[in-house]
Amino acid sequence: MNVRYRVELSQAERDELTAMLGGGKHAARKLKRAQILLAADRGRRDEEIARTVSVSLSTVGRTKRRFVEGNLERALSEEPRPGAERKLTGKKEALLVATACAKPPAGRKRWTLTLLADTLVKLTDHDSLSGETVRRRLAENDLKPWRRDMWCIPHVDGEYVARMEDVLDLYSEAPDPERPLVCFDETPSSSSARCVSRSRPGQRERYDYEYRRNGTVNLFVTFDPHRGWRNVKITDRRAAVDYPTIAKESQLL
Repeated sequence: MNVRYRVELSQAERDELTAMLGGGKHAARKLKRAQILLAADRGRRDEEIARTVSVSLSTVGRTKRRFVEGNLERALSEEPRPGAERKLTGKKEALLVATACAKPPAGRKRWTLTLLADTLVKLTDHDSLSGETVRRRLAENDLKPWRRDMWCIPHVDGEYVARMEDVLDLYSEAPDPERPLVCFDETPSSSSARCVSRSRPGQRERYDYEYRRNGTVNLFVTFDPHRGWRNVKITDRRAAVDYPTIAKESQLL
């Protein structure tokens, strides 16, 4: 028997593959590759493996080759597939996300894939755009326009798009030590605690299901995404005078 790629798994790799097949959520193709590797490790012939796992001989050979030439992770993962260039660039995809998060046009209760595709054609240089392209981009960003619990942008117009592109251009610039990119934001935070009744002689301390609010604070955060640097300032309030003060402390001014 001429075996070009011989699969010899370590015990740790066998345990990992066995656990994968035993439970959890995994793609069907990934599970089939795990079955191929385990069967090949037991010395099964390629023809037998292909028949048992219900795959082609080329799939068996390709999986074994990727394991022998690479590692277990490579053998289980998807190979890059050739295809057409993505229709939406980074800026256009950001525009799609912003549009999907904005209020739908007048007379519409919610966005649909077709409506989003038609709107994006009007806002970009595309002659046409399929609903499937829109669906894939929304899925990649974990967006569901038909849900009502999403944050919303009031209106996407030319001014909004121009400002969005300025921000995206800024984020895409190469890091410059002389001109660090520092982001500045704030958010309120509340403190709460469960109500507790003090114990008495012969009784245990009682914890209620009710939580009591113990006040609020404001968090000012400045950070540089390129350097992994951040600074957090906690204040009792959020007033206009606090912004320049925090910015000066963070060496932004």
